[in-house]
Amino acid sequence: MNKPLGPYSPFVLAGDFVFVSGQVGMLAGELVDGGITAQTNQVIANLSQRLTEAGLSLGDVVKTTCFLTDMGDFEAFNEAYVNGFGDHRPARSTFAVAGLPAGAIVEIEAVAHRSS
Repeated sequence: MNKPLGPYSPFVLAGDFVFVSGQVGMLAGELVDGGITAQTNQVIANLSQRLTEAGLSLGDVVKTTCFLTDMGDFEAFNEAYVNGFGDHRPARSTFAVAGLPAGAIVEIEAVAHRSS
């Protein structure tokens, strides 16, 4: 598991909801090489790991918030996002930001719901 980059929890349980803090494309404490596609793939793998730790999966995600440092990467990001989430389409917002922690170029946070 990647250690959080700041003073926050990787995820928080709140009733039937799990709030996953923003994940960046780090593996073993280092950003992965390969640009937006590789980082997005790693971000989704990290999200999946946090959800597994909470007893959920990507299929339980109801909302993502995505941050890109370059909206020119939007199309490639979308392709990697679709590959990661498969046919599941949670609600989503995507924002351009001036910068992200550790020099990342993409970050995704998620809200998941535990079905009864």
